[in-house]
Amino acid sequence: MKLLDMNNIMKRHLTFFLFIIMGITFAQEKQFITLQQAIATAQEKSPDYKTLLNQNESSYWRFRNFKASFLPQLRLDATLPSYSNSINRITNDSGEDIFVQTNQSRLEGILSLNQNVALTGGTISLSSQVERVDLYANDASRFAIIPFSLNYRQNSLFYNPFKWDKKIEPLLYEEAKRAFIESMEQIALNTSRRYFALLKAQMQTKIAIQNLSNQDTLFQISKGRFKMGKIAENDLLQIELSVLNSKNNVTTNEISLKQSSQNLARYLELDTENIILDIPKELSTFTVTVEKALEEANSNRKAVIEFRRKRLQAEQNLAEVKGDNRLSVRLNANFGISQQGAVFNNLFEDYNQQQRVTVSVGIPILDWGVSKSRRRLAEANKDLVNNNVEQDEQEFEQEIYLHVLNWQNQRNFLETAKKAQEIAVKRYEITKKRFILGKITITDLNIALQEQDRSVLTFLNSLEKFWTDYYTLRRLTLFDFVKNKKIEVNDILYD
Repeated sequence: MKLLDMNNIMKRHLTFFLFIIMGITFAQEKQFITLQQAIATAQEKSPDYKTLLNQNESSYWRFRNFKASFLPQLRLDATLPSYSNSINRITNDSGEDIFVQTNQSRLEGILSLNQNVALTGGTISLSSQVERVDLYANDASRFAIIPFSLNYRQNSLFYNPFKWDKKIEPLLYEEAKRAFIESMEQIALNTSRRYFALLKAQMQTKIAIQNLSNQDTLFQISKGRFKMGKIAENDLLQIELSVLNSKNNVTTNEISLKQSSQNLARYLELDTENIILDIPKELSTFTVTVEKALEEANSNRKAVIEFRRKRLQAEQNLAEVKGDNRLSVRLNANFGISQQGAVFNNLFEDYNQQQRVTVSVGIPILDWGVSKSRRRLAEANKDLVNNNVEQDEQEFEQEIYLHVLNWQNQRNFLETAKKAQEIAVKRYEITKKRFILGKITITDLNIALQEQDRSVLTFLNSLEKFWTDYYTLRRLTLFDFVKNKKIEVNDILYD
């Protein structure tokens, strides 16, 4: 009869305790979510995804700007108007400086069509210009018109920046597109870590509450056995201490559960923190070889494009230094027709030709080794870039190689952890029954309990490692080995 009363008291106590622990949670709307659903949500709503969109938009418009720079550009420049009323110093026909009073306004408009020439590195332009000057002191007006003017200018005859842009900018854009896919896989990896952090917190809280229930039951039983003189006071105190430690453990895990729930809910922008998680199942069996992983990585990863781009940029820098190092030559040529006069309608008769060709040459006579040091510095930087890229390539291959070898053993590790959990749970149940029958001590029971809790956590850690390694493998290769196809993301277009 006493034992039955103790059990009733214990049940009422546990019910009240669970109500206090879970009361706030029950008040909220529960949301069930799987790992795949969490990843899909994160790839649409997470802060990482929003940042990724901004980066991708920047890369897109940079490439659009590059493409547009090789299309004809129509431009209008105008002065509407310019007014001057001042004394200016001018040189007359005799070579004397005199001061004259000017009171005039000027209107000017230039319409030009410009085209960059990738073959030569220069810019060709076709323009028309009209100008009107009103002289208020003489109450007169003057007009000037250039109906046709063809210009060509080139900053350097030995360095063509457009040629290098044509090589490098498409690589930068392709690199950005691959980086977008890699970042989406990184979001999947980040989500899985948050998912398992919450899953483990939920499981540990559940275990802590269950352990408290078990410890409280054993404590009530032990008090009855102590009164009958079947156990020593030391054993009873040890069991009571276990109950107190279990209560503290529940409180600690409840705090961790709250934090993990908030982290996942904020990352996925969920309306509730009361999230019910599903324990992910294992993937279907598939084989990954080092050769296949390296092949896909070399075809899909942005790092491969990045290596090529860095080498080209180092070569570009060296070519620019060599082009301007010793002899700098610039070309500016103009051909057109013009006319000026006091009557606007008469400007379209008897045009005057205008031609101008300017070739500017710069030769350093004595620069104390500046030109040589610039060239040597560019050559040294090029060698440094090549050496760094070679090391990055080796690390790139080594990372994939080691991860594939590790992945090949993950399924075995998971199976072992799962089997160990089953054994530890079964052993604890047997040990608990033997303790109730008085055949073992509380120390043996606590050891079995600790092994059970540790095995459950070990299994969840192994399951987390399995899934995070899988998403890491996807990120390293940008290849879906389950579906046996390249990972792709729909292009995002911007208006």
